[in-house]
Amino acid sequence: MIKTCIVGASGYTGAELAALVHRHNQFELVALYVSTNSADAGKPLGDIHPQFFNSINLPLQPIDESNLSALSESFDLIFLATPHEASHKWMNELCGKKAVIMDLSGAFRIKDKNKFAKYYGFEHHADTLLEQAIYGLADWHQEQISRADLIAVPGCYPTASLTALKPLQQNSLIDATHFPIINAVSGVSGAGRKAALNSSFTEVSLQAYGVLGHRHQPEIADYLGTDVIFTPHLGNFKRGILATITVKTAAGVTEKQITQAYQQAYQGNPIVRLRNSWPKIDDVVGTPYCDLFWKLDEKTGYLVINSAIDNLLKGAASQALQCANLRFGFASHMGLVN
Repeated sequence: MIKTCIVGASGYTGAELAALVHRHNQFELVALYVSTNSADAGKPLGDIHPQFFNSINLPLQPIDESNLSALSESFDLIFLATPHEASHKWMNELCGKKAVIMDLSGAFRIKDKNKFAKYYGFEHHADTLLEQAIYGLADWHQEQISRADLIAVPGCYPTASLTALKPLQQNSLIDATHFPIINAVSGVSGAGRKAALNSSFTEVSLQAYGVLGHRHQPEIADYLGTDVIFTPHLGNFKRGILATITVKTAAGVTEKQITQAYQQAYQGNPIVRLRNSWPKIDDVVGTPYCDLFWKLDEKTGYLVINSAIDNLLKGAASQALQCANLRFGFASHMGLVN
């Protein structure tokens, strides 16, 4: 069994991770950690997230920041469901030891340090680790993930967007003179468990935010290989993301070429489902799937794609488990899809 712990286990993503690892027959969930000043420290996970009351009895232990090296020597696998600043601060102590690190924060996704500072608001000082980190887009970077000891698990919006766009970009089906336009709506759980007025369920209406300046825009552009226009929206529902993406296709591209690109990219992949109708968020909430559907206007060359995921699962926890599966030699979907 692969000895595993989760840091940041009291949050929505951390709790989902705990449930997934607990059910996995190759990973042993040994410990759950929270920050030293967390109000949840010392409580059982089931007291914070009652859906796990009868299944996961581990307490939420306060992490000892002065002993991170020993922590990394004690485990085979560590998931960090932590703020960006914490992952950045701790990574030098955690890496290079026994444990493989799965970082679900944004601290090691963007390789350009100047771009990182602009979008995340602090300077990046872990140069070597930033260079070594592998982007954990599990349905695309399988080989690199299988050899990595530090994996930067993608954000939820980039996961939905890249899963939809990469088959087109890889097959040169996108008109390079037109940026893909991504309009995506997320449930309020994407803002995390910490209370805040602007993400309170009773305050939220459907609204755009981070317009032309959201930190996921450079992440999408970097790993797609072309600039995009990305506009996130916050919806008054709990969880899930629906991305509607408009692309100008290259001259002469047909519906058949597009279908072939998606089929070749995701053939035999049970996580990405190529649908026969427009997906809705209810189709994917509580699942590890990404659902895709598209329609091409052959007269104008404009293509519209829908990509639907659960932001806490495919957009975070279940993709992290996909990466862990790949890193330890298992099928990507093990423990996620029967």
